[in-house]
This record gives sequence, structure tokens and C-alpha cells, in this order.
Amino acid sequence: MSTLSQQMDNAMVLRGFADKTREAYLASVRGLAKYYHQSPDGLTDKQVQDYLLYLIQERKLAPSSCNVAVNGLRFFFLKLLSHPATKFDIPLARRPRKLPELLSREEIARLFAVTSAPKARVVFALAYGAGLRVSEICKLRIHHIDSDQMTIRVEQGKGGKDRYTLLSDRLLYELRRYWKARRPRDYLFPTRDGKGPMDAGTAQKLYYKAKAKANITKQVGIHGLRHAFATHLLEGGTDIHTIQRLLGHRQISTTLLYFHLARSHLARQPSPLELLDLTR
Repeated sequence: MSTLSQQMDNAMVLRGFADKTREAYLASVRGLAKYYHQSPDGLTDKQVQDYLLYLIQERKLAPSSCNVAVNGLRFFFLKLLSHPATKFDIPLARRPRKLPELLSREEIARLFAVTSAPKARVVFALAYGAGLRVSEICKLRIHHIDSDQMTIRVEQGKGGKDRYTLLSDRLLYELRRYWKARRPRDYLFPTRDGKGPMDAGTAQKLYYKAKAKANITKQVGIHGLRHAFATHLLEGGTDIHTIQRLLGHRQISTTLLYFHLARSHLARQPSPLELLDLTR
């Protein structure tokens, strides 16, 4: 890593940036340097803007990827190099607002029905029964499971926040069944050498294998189990602020997505047409 890259990475570490954010921002600066074959600290605003246009018009990057590049370069020039006059005349790309497909209760039951291995079952149970992200599942340790308080402690989840979520009787049963089979000592899902947590890709592979076996054709990854957790809680009457806390969302607007997915609420909502007297 070059001196400039190291300085940028150190600045992001001090600000508490997540590992993936740091990697993405560093990659955006490396891409700029590679494009012009020179150190990025000597480039003009016009050159940076031309590079961003290249990403949008020629590389045709997705809006989310363009936004990451813009934010990474803004951090580099504004925060690291302290160029207050730096301005890129390119607005953040708007991402299409698409609702994710939702797994039904019947589909989730099929997923468990075709899964007999304790490890896979408890991974799915943590995602659907506790609303955990796959990265949070991988980093769980034995002492995070509190069977006395019936809670699960999530340490340093997305945004570097700690929180507690639900530990149901059925989830506790699956956890104990898995523990008896594997006897993990620290991480709930350790690597083969036992020194670190399972990779997220391993959990994804377990999910996609079971999804195919259960003949689930929806384009839904393992994160869809977390979506289903929140949506099914909402349909069951849990208030939106409780769901926000369980999911670890910073903004309530993020949690409100599940109002759009909760179909039972739509079914109970009367149309204004029903309020009209059209008998004449």
C-alpha cells in the first residue's frame, strides 16, 4: 500500500469506517490513479469529473457503484487532502426503488424441511428467527447467547452498533442441538482451525443449496430471511419501533420499507370506494 493510500486508510479507521467501506473507497482512488497513470493528488477537479463521467457513460456502472466512487473520491480530496474548494458537478446517482421479493412462511418452512444438518438449520434460524445479517451470524460467539434473558447480543453490527434481539424457544432448541453436534468453544461458527469466524460465503452456500432443494424460485438471497423476519413480525402486530431496534436500523425510514412488504396490512385496508354510497 502506498503512503497516500495508507494515510487515507488511517483517516478512515480513525473515523470508524467499516472494513468494506474502507476497501471500496480505497479502490475508487486506485481506479482514478490507474485511469490517468499518475498520483491522484495532482489531478484537477475537471479530471476527476471526467473520470466519473467515464464510469457512468462508458463503464455503465450501477448507480450504487457510482455513488461509492463519488463518496470515496470526495473523502480523498476533501478530508485527506483538505481541498475545501473541490467540487464535482455530478449528483449522486438515483438508485431504482425496487421492493425485494419476500419469502412466504410456507417457503421458509420448506427451506427448513429439506435441511437436516444442524449447522445450516441454526444459520437459517438465526436469520429468520432473530433477524440477523449474515455477517452478524458469522461473528456470533457462544457468550452472546443468553438463555436466561432469552436474548442474543449482537456486537458491532452494521454501523459499529451493539444491540439485543430475540432468542425464541425454538431458536434456542436449534442452537443447543447444533452445539451438541459441533461443540464450538468461542465463535459459534468457527473456521476449521477454530481461530476465526466462518466466512459469509459459507453461509450463502448453505442457503442456496437448501433453496434449490426446496424448489424456491424467487430471486432472494439469505438476507431475504431477515426481510421475512421483519415483515412477518409487522404482520403479527409488532410495532415498527420495536422492529427498528431488533434490526439495528439507525433511521426509521429504513424500517418503514416493511410496511410495503406486509401484505396483510394491504388486505385489511379498505378502499375509499367502499365509503361511497353508490346504491342510486
